[in-house]
Order: sequence, then C-alpha cells, then structure tokens
Amino acid sequence: MKYLMAIDAGTGSLRVILFDTKGNQIAISQNEWIHLEEEGVENSMSFDWNMNWEITQNAILDVTKQANINSKDILSVSATSMREGIVLYDKEGNELFAVANVDARANNEVKYLKEKFPNIEDEFYKISGQTFALGALPRILWLKNNRPKVYEKVSSISMISDWILYKLSGVIANDPSNAGTSGIFSLDKRDWMSSMAKKVGIKDDIFPRTYDVGEVIGHVTNSKVGLDSSTLVVMGGGDVQLGSAGLGVVELGDVAILGGSFWQQVANISSATKPPKDMSIRVNPHVIPAQSQAEGITFFSGLVMRWFRDTFCDMEKLEAKQKGIDVYELLEEKASKVPVGSHGIIPIFSDSMKYGKWYHASPSFLNLSIDSAICNKASMFRSLQENACIVSDINLKKIESFSGIKTKQIVFAGGASKGKLWCQILADVTGCVVKIPNVTEATALGAAMAAGVGAGIYKDLRSASKELVTWDKEYTPNKKNYELYKSIKEIWQKAYDKQLKLVDDGTTKSMWKAPGL
Repeated sequence: MKYLMAIDAGTGSLRVILFDTKGNQIAISQNEWIHLEEEGVENSMSFDWNMNWEITQNAILDVTKQANINSKDILSVSATSMREGIVLYDKEGNELFAVANVDARANNEVKYLKEKFPNIEDEFYKISGQTFALGALPRILWLKNNRPKVYEKVSSISMISDWILYKLSGVIANDPSNAGTSGIFSLDKRDWMSSMAKKVGIKDDIFPRTYDVGEVIGHVTNSKVGLDSSTLVVMGGGDVQLGSAGLGVVELGDVAILGGSFWQQVANISSATKPPKDMSIRVNPHVIPAQSQAEGITFFSGLVMRWFRDTFCDMEKLEAKQKGIDVYELLEEKASKVPVGSHGIIPIFSDSMKYGKWYHASPSFLNLSIDSAICNKASMFRSLQENACIVSDINLKKIESFSGIKTKQIVFAGGASKGKLWCQILADVTGCVVKIPNVTEATALGAAMAAGVGAGIYKDLRSASKELVTWDKEYTPNKKNYELYKSIKEIWQKAYDKQLKLVDDGTTKSMWKAPGL
C-alpha cells in the first residue's frame, strides 16, 4: 500500500496526518505550539522557527512510527498552514524573522503608509483583495524601521506552509492561495506584485517562484525526518482554501462556512472578478486554478463558545460527564427548548466583515432579563449560536452583492457542524440547504489531495475532491423561522452599530481592531 503525508500548521497546533491513496486516515500526530509576544513589541505574535521545526520533525517521526510502515511507501508530502504568517530568509536560506497570522505589531507602519501614500490601500486592494490589516508589507516595513541590520540581510520570503516544505526539500517557493494573503499579490495574475513593494520602499527582489498547488517542487533532502529521499515534496496552500477542496468546494459558485475558532464564509468566484469597491470583503486566490474565494470572517465564534462553557457551565460539565456525552451536546439539548430569538437576548461579539475598517465592539449581552425562566444559560447559549449564523448570513449577502453569487446551498464544516441544533439554525437563518460532509480533517485531506496530485494519483484537485468527499447529513430551512430571523438580524445590526459608537467615543474597549485604526 502507498501513502500520502499531510502537514497542517494551524494557529494552535501542528498536525501530521498520514492518508492512504483513497483518502482514509491511517495515523495522526498532533502537538500544540504557541506564538509568544516578542518582549517589548506590543501586539506582536512571533513564530519560533527553531522550536516549531523540532515540533514538526518529531510529529513526522511519530506518525510514521505509529503507522509502522516503510518510509519508501510514502509517495509524497505536502503542507498547509494558517495564512498571513510569513518567514524571511537570508541568502543562505537561514531564517531571519517570522511571525504568525494575527501579528499586529505594525500599527505605526500602517498609519505611515496611509498618510504617506493616500489611497494606496484602496489601490492595492483592487489588485490583491487584501488590506494592510494582516498584510506583509507593513510587517516588513516594521522590520526595516526597527531591526535594520536584520532587514538588510533579507533575501527571500515565504509563508509558513512553504517554510515547512523548504525544511524538507531545501527549496523556497510559494503557492497563490497562501502567498495571496500577504497582500503583495495579484488575484488576476496569481503571482507576486513586486511593484507594490518597490512603491513603498521595500526590497522588490525577495519573491520566490510561484507554483500551483499540487506541483512537485523537489524531493525530501532532510535526512533527520525519517522520510525517504524518493518522497516527493509537493506544493501545498492556505488552510481555508485547501480545507475547501477537502470539503468538495471546488466549482464556481460553491459556498462553505468553516465553523472553528473563527468562522469563515467563502464563495468560489472567477479570478477575474474584481473585489468590492467598499472593501467590505476579503478576496483570496483559491487552490483551484482561475478561481478566487470571496471571504467573510467572523471573529472568535468558537472561542466565545469555549469562554461561555468554561465561565458559566461547570454544572453542565458535571452533568454531561455523568451522561457520557459532550458538554456542547448537553447545552444544545437544553437550548433546543428555547424559542427562535432566544427571548430577545442580543449578543455583541464579532461584527460582520468590514475589511476596510476592521474593528469590533466591546463584548457583551444586551436585553437580558432578571426572569430566570427566560434568561438563563440555555437561552444565552442559543443566542450565541444564532448570532454566529446571523453574522455569517450578513457576510454571505455582502459577497452576493458584488459577485452575483446567490447562495442556495452551504457546505458547513468544522467543530460547529457537529451540533445538530447549530446546523438547523444556520439553515433557518440563511434560508439555504446546509450539507455536512463526512470528513473530519478537511484541511489535512486537502493537503493530502495536493500530495496525491503531485504523485500522479489524482488528475487534479477538482477530480480528487469529487472522488474523496462524501456527505453525512443535510438540513433544510424552516420557512417560518427564516422570516423570524430576518427581523432579528435587523435588530442586531442596529444594536451593534450603537455599541460601536461606544468604542468610538472611548466609553468601551474594542474586542479587536486592525493595525492602523
């Protein structure tokens, strides 16, 4: 039997998963990692390449040991990672500087760029689909301003998944889906735009070759990872886009919601489609050639649920343990008895996507009651579920307004899709059929598909996806509930706008805001 290896470098952990060529998971090794704030650098999130490579190497060794296979039977390896994170190298290929995805150290640099070059963010957004919020240009400019000796040595750049493949093969390269999130990239051409760097005074000769996802970039040359030198190293991509392939979201007009710590709402569009004029939505290159993905992001939906569970639900944890079920399953059971609208409770957490001016209100619940029969943990829990779906629907409507894509069916995946109530609420809020795939590791499966394309197992990612993705459940919307949620959505939007004004006048503190605001 032959195998494909996928390496998934997420925000909170590194996973190595071994698949057979039919997409069956054979073994997995996972280790958590953390990205610490650099001492004296506010809002930074550094990526420790020495420690994180040791974690990666150990996971590769562990998964092959678990599987008890001959390493020569691993045909190919590919990688996926959190997007936006970058690694900079010197001319010998030594790492010089690296940050994880939501590093926000470059606040002053974003302000400088906007003041020095009026309208430049809008100009670059029209080309790249990205703002400066999490872009590479301000971060590299920060390095130039604050670590000039390090900056002078910079010879090349990659994203974090590319860094993993470089450590395996010795080849620094990139793909459109991940490099596109750097903001120094063309959606239409699907390649670096070095002229952007030159315009703002950054080195314009540091950009490596761009490969399509699934292209072979080399062989394993690192003898310490336990892989055979015959194993192909294949270009991977960004986690959301490869995760979409792992969910069957590969055709123009396909729509998915990925319900994890953050929620992403994505729709496949032509790469020739121009981003919206109001900069409300992010647009990234897809892993499928000639396609981009319009993307909305809901901040902290999964993390808010975890906070609610850990802060308020100790008794439910004990009850769930006694029943032998997950605490979220118990909370859903209780919340299912709460009517649509959760007795008027209004959660204030993530705003809808406003990419050009990206910030959120202070976290809170509005419209609470001292009547414990209607205002309790079950109703508050349901209100959070409803709110995540409402914000997702608003983001999908924004995508529709510029792309023309009318959502009729949504693929729903991630931890949130395990909740039967949450799936039904999503169908009711959006008025769309919601499909749940069987796959539990969509992002890693997408990376395995890329590895399989490189090894010649699959013709391309589209055909691999259609062959390997199967479906578990389907939820149809309740028309009555759909109409109720329309008015609930309007009320939430009015309430959220009022809460943003409290942040604007300094009364409350934003849950998160982009650099430069």
